[in-house]
Amino acid sequence: MKQAIYGLVLYIFLMLPPVVTLAESVMAIHMHMQMPLFVVAGFLMAPFFQKRFPNFFAKWNSNGVPGIILFMIIVLYWLLPRTMDEALTIPAVEIFKFISLPFLAGIPLRDSWKKLGSLGKNIIYVSLSVLFGVMAWLYIASPTQLCNNYLIVEQKTLGWGFVFLALAIMIYFIQTLFIDKSEYE
Repeated sequence: MKQAIYGLVLYIFLMLPPVVTLAESVMAIHMHMQMPLFVVAGFLMAPFFQKRFPNFFAKWNSNGVPGIILFMIIVLYWLLPRTMDEALTIPAVEIFKFISLPFLAGIPLRDSWKKLGSLGKNIIYVSLSVLFGVMAWLYIASPTQLCNNYLIVEQKTLGWGFVFLALAIMIYFIQTLFIDKSEYE
């Protein structure tokens, strides 16, 4: 339960107005730090909800696939340039960000990950790597400003961050293919 407390503290910290203002002032920090940290907060809070509502998770996400699909839908939604803009200009969208990333992405990710087999995990690794590669191309190659609230140079910096993430995930995925997992099970 300590993890759940850490997750709650992180969640509250991320919602403090000065932290929100700072995190959303730079595009790369907004996308590559604030949003993943909300997912991490939900990931850490997940054991509390799993103990509190075990029947819900057993019935709704018995094999992990529905939770991973929900996680991917939320991630895809928040990767869109327009949603980043709307999170800065429309308070309801920002509130949705504060709710969706921890509770509709972080918690389902933690509940689903241990239920997925190695094939499912490999599909997620490859999908995220390809997705981040496409987003890198979009943000770097676009000659126009995709987000009204951020400069083109910030957009290109964000794109290079996606290149790094795509490569890091792919390197990790390839490395997992060469490890004997029987020691850890």
